[in-house]
Amino acid sequence: MDDRQKIRQLVDNLGKAIVGKDEAIQLVLVAMLSGGHALLEDVPGVGKTLLAKSLAKSIDGKFQRVQCTPDLLPTDITGTNIWNPQKGEFQFLPGPVFAHILLADEINRATPRTQSALLEVMEEAQVTVDGVSRQVPTPFFAIATQNPIEYQGTFPLPEAQLDRFALAFSLGYPSASEEIQMLQRMQAGKTGSSSPLEPCITPDEVLSLRQTCSQIPVNDRTSQYIVNLVRATREDSEITLGASPRGTVALQKAAQSYAFLKLMLDLDRKSDYVIPDDVKFLAPYVLGHRIIPAGRRSTKGIIQRLLDTVPVP
Repeated sequence: MDDRQKIRQLVDNLGKAIVGKDEAIQLVLVAMLSGGHALLEDVPGVGKTLLAKSLAKSIDGKFQRVQCTPDLLPTDITGTNIWNPQKGEFQFLPGPVFAHILLADEINRATPRTQSALLEVMEEAQVTVDGVSRQVPTPFFAIATQNPIEYQGTFPLPEAQLDRFALAFSLGYPSASEEIQMLQRMQAGKTGSSSPLEPCITPDEVLSLRQTCSQIPVNDRTSQYIVNLVRATREDSEITLGASPRGTVALQKAAQSYAFLKLMLDLDRKSDYVIPDDVKFLAPYVLGHRIIPAGRRSTKGIIQRLLDTVPVP
């Protein structure tokens, strides 16, 4: 099975569970194939958990879910050493991060100390407990969710944590026709947590696809456009804190994965390299959560203004 078949089967598989969210499916795949992580900012009940579970089933990977609460401890995430009286020694009990797909549900309800437990594993795919570092399974892909409306009892994610997410986006409510289709599928037993999805690729094949995405060509003019766009966020008067160099790298990697995805899906695509339109499409999702606007200005509006003013090669 070639790469085109793998991507098409993966997208089709996710489409069986998630109704009418083609763009969200593409974005979550862009995050995974670029080697980053995804932050879903949305209200409850729109399919965030279902998307994560369906992705894990589709890649035949191990799935773990953590419901973040204020009393969640860092060791509840990473794992801990427990005393084994039979062996007379401490034994490591792995935490939920030892999975291919980790869903951190309502991550902003966890305390900053627990949120920071995810920093190392998101960046280096390893955890360190009692001075011993352990690798988590590869590929490791974290999907975190947070409710953008409910702020009572939450701890806003610090900039260092937000910077670890390659993309941040929302699923949004379905249209009326999509919601009817969802009900019809549910009645027929074709959707929901018990959806009989079959694996279509393996974790090793995901790693291979990541390698292929990293080799998608980016010419010098497009790279300069990415740099100019990111630097514009640091120089704009309406932005208190601009995107970091990690954001520059994330934007290029995401653009490579998006170009590959569109090529494999034949979405009006003939070029096998990154074009400026790929960068423009992804910029709000890659840079929006990495900037701090001055006052109550909309990050979406600011990014769109920058896209309109920064010259396109």
